[in-house]
Amino acid sequence: MRTITLKVNGRDQAVSIDDEAMPLLYALRDDLGLHGPKFGCGLGQCGACTVLVDGEAVRSCLTPAAEMAGRAITTLEGLGSPERPHPVQAAFIAEQAAQCGYCSNGMIMTATALLARNPKPSEQQVRDGLAGNLCRCGAHVRVIAAVLRAAAGG
Repeated sequence: MRTITLKVNGRDQAVSIDDEAMPLLYALRDDLGLHGPKFGCGLGQCGACTVLVDGEAVRSCLTPAAEMAGRAITTLEGLGSPERPHPVQAAFIAEQAAQCGYCSNGMIMTATALLARNPKPSEQQVRDGLAGNLCRCGAHVRVIAAVLRAAAGG
């Protein structure tokens, strides 16, 4: 077992890992108590575990925690707060873009990275950007509307 330091949501956090392949998701949820990223498929296919690493959307279920030392990791909890939500979070609330909510973390984190790269995407670009995130409830129409709302500034 060894201890690594992860920079999560702007703060250095010590995490003990006993396996070099331990997923970042486990460190975030189990060691740091951050429950925005969800365990969905464990295969990087559903997107529920998505976090931002140096501003890029990354599947934390596939990313070894040991490789993240020195990188800036942002989880859903680090985007905004209930009092001051991030614009994407605020748009998801305004559009009621969650049904069960399990996919929301991945959708919001992926949309945040998409809008950082392309602040004014077309509807098709939003659809393409979110294509790797699965929603079993069928909230995709509201999710797309929320991303477009965030892109429009409100």
